[in-house]
Amino acid sequence: MKPYQPVKTELLAPAGSLESFFAALESGADAVYCGLQDFSARAKAKNFSLSDMARMTAYAKGMGRKLYVPLNTLVKEAELTRLVEVLGALEEMGIDAVILQDLSVWRLIRDHFPGLKLHSSTQMTVHNAAGVNQLESMGFERAVLARELSLEEIRVLRRNSRIELEHFIHGALCFSFSGQCYFSSWLGGKSGNRGRCAQPCRRRYSYRQKPGYYFSTNDLSALDHIQELAQAGVVSFKIEGRMKSAEYVATVVGAYRRVMDASEKKRAEAIALAKEDIKNSFGRRPTKGFLLGGPPADIAMPSAKGATGQFLGELAQVKGKDISFKTKVALLVGDRLRIQPRTDEAGTAFTVKTLLKGEKRTAEVVPGTFVTVPSPFPGKFKPGDAVFKVSSREAFTLSDSACRKRLSQAPAKALGVRLAADLFGSTLLLRAEAAGRKLEKSFEIETFPALNHPLSEEVLQEAFEKTGHAGLRLEAFSCGTLPEVVIPPSLLKQVRRDFYALVEEQVISNRHEERRRREQAAIRSLSLPPARSSGRQQLCVAIAQARDLHILKDPAVDRVVVPLTPENLREAQTQAGRLGERRQHVEWDLPFILWDSEAKAYRSALEQLVASGYRCFRLNNLGHFPLFEGLENVQLHAGYRLFCLNSQAMQGWGELGASSLCLYPEDDRENLRELLSKDAGPEPELMVYGSIPLIVSRIPIKDVRPISPVLSDRGDAYRVEGRGGLTILRSETDFSWLGKVAELRQLGARRFLIDLTHLGPFSVRGKQVLDAWKKGRDLPGTSVFNFDMGME
Repeated sequence: MKPYQPVKTELLAPAGSLESFFAALESGADAVYCGLQDFSARAKAKNFSLSDMARMTAYAKGMGRKLYVPLNTLVKEAELTRLVEVLGALEEMGIDAVILQDLSVWRLIRDHFPGLKLHSSTQMTVHNAAGVNQLESMGFERAVLARELSLEEIRVLRRNSRIELEHFIHGALCFSFSGQCYFSSWLGGKSGNRGRCAQPCRRRYSYRQKPGYYFSTNDLSALDHIQELAQAGVVSFKIEGRMKSAEYVATVVGAYRRVMDASEKKRAEAIALAKEDIKNSFGRRPTKGFLLGGPPADIAMPSAKGATGQFLGELAQVKGKDISFKTKVALLVGDRLRIQPRTDEAGTAFTVKTLLKGEKRTAEVVPGTFVTVPSPFPGKFKPGDAVFKVSSREAFTLSDSACRKRLSQAPAKALGVRLAADLFGSTLLLRAEAAGRKLEKSFEIETFPALNHPLSEEVLQEAFEKTGHAGLRLEAFSCGTLPEVVIPPSLLKQVRRDFYALVEEQVISNRHEERRRREQAAIRSLSLPPARSSGRQQLCVAIAQARDLHILKDPAVDRVVVPLTPENLREAQTQAGRLGERRQHVEWDLPFILWDSEAKAYRSALEQLVASGYRCFRLNNLGHFPLFEGLENVQLHAGYRLFCLNSQAMQGWGELGASSLCLYPEDDRENLRELLSKDAGPEPELMVYGSIPLIVSRIPIKDVRPISPVLSDRGDAYRVEGRGGLTILRSETDFSWLGKVAELRQLGARRFLIDLTHLGPFSVRGKQVLDAWKKGRDLPGTSVFNFDMGME
């Protein structure tokens, strides 16, 4: 492996609105990431149209900055055509990179839009060197790492990989590994992996009658560790906040710019000043997250409210639309408040238009004042609700019309032309390269012997720098040895005009046609043959313990999935002889979080299993694929954590080596109908029973045990369990499509999975599940998840 070559560290800022875009650039961001109105993991942000994005790209490039576009949601089958149109537009406008999660985006870019650079989203849960190296082999230029890594783990990862690494340095943290949370979707179909997270983790719950914010994290702040992150190999420092105000973006970007630009001698002073600035950014309490290693004690504190903003106090009185409270900080007309109820409901925000001190109106009150504020929501609030200030009237402000006026003044993106010239007698030969196209044109010209100022490279370059077209610019110029002659200036101008007209005709005018051809080719690739209807029904059962492998004796069970753990490995090796050929019906399930420190042990375990005659393995992370390099005659199955909502992703997983895959359990009837109607390569499997892990986290919850449930204010019950250093949240209601199996068969499904790892196949409930499968009936007290109501 060639050694990694460090590059200049980049400060990457969020922008969910035009105001935030300008705030980021003016405050010192080297690059900005902005979502479109389609395929954005922050669907609730204002986001941008394609025409906005084209202007923003030109504006950023004019300042020497970069612009990245996150297309980091999961894509439904019916959305693929729109995705193609978006990719074609982004390639033409010349954005600097696409940040992606879904393999459909990767595959379409790879095959049809090679001008787009690839950055992986943190939603891909890439957390080890194997995952980063897998991305590199797929053509990615940058990996956006999971936020659960320590500095030491990043150093190890950097030593064993080469592509660029990006890491979050500031902003909101998810309690779950990004991309692995189904909590919001479980409650109401609003999928976090589709950009619509309703943030149930921020709400209040109770455990043994003790209320608290058990799943709400504080905000990451890595101001003290910027230099260490750079030394560890991180080249892009990412700030979270596409849902945040321009004021927030300006404050945080400015603070980190101050620290990054400070000299070694003045860094401590810069950090102290930056921390003071960030105190006014209306974020949550700061935490260094996992950077220092070990379970961070301050990352999630049940006693701390999950809301952002400066806490002002609690409502003392509510009369109609008037709310009254004693404010802990100064308050001004024009500030923005959010009232957060004690229940697990979302807060409500509004701008202060009137302040009353007693009966008297005022423009401002000092800390400690008992103040009354008329709200636009009469009857909505109750005494005891918390009051937060979430933005100030003294913020970075730029109206939408002012933003659009500034954006309209951005020059159109100019196409760079590399030009070479040679003069042979009376023939001027011009060779140009632009947008990947090469042009060559000869001009017969009249020359005259030079008396004192012969033709030179400088004269030719100066002439051709005046392209006469706003969309063209001379990027590089060279020429061969020139004879001692002169060319009349008027003739040289005419040659220049004619040549650039040719460039415009064959390059600029053809760019739209090239985009159209590429989009048409991409859309044609979406057409696939119908799914094969033949093949008998197969049932796979997931179990937790290898000692239960004898479930294979049940004639209804075709295959068994068992977790790859040291205990199960030992048990399976002792059973290998007794299982005989049935070893081919055992799938080994790899843990989707597999740290670099564990990689060698798992590779050794895989070698032992293959040597013992086992051939089938279930993969749950991109970093699993490299573990099988050099192992022959193995069958790889993609688990549902390798997201698949569309046929392009299915083909992508097949190209990476998966012969079959488990479709996404968050999915709904309509998308499954479209997906199962096509033959996309790997054979699809559907989970029809299980306990969905709503959250999987590296964050421990102190004093919460699975023996008692965590309850929401609405009475929903959840169990929290610890396993292998991870915290897992599950609903006490199981997921079941057992009552949908006949319909799923009609849609084309043939392979089904029943996950009994939480029950055991020989428990009373496990036997009930298998009996329901055999009799074709559903079980009461279960949830069909999004199947009927749809997934947003």
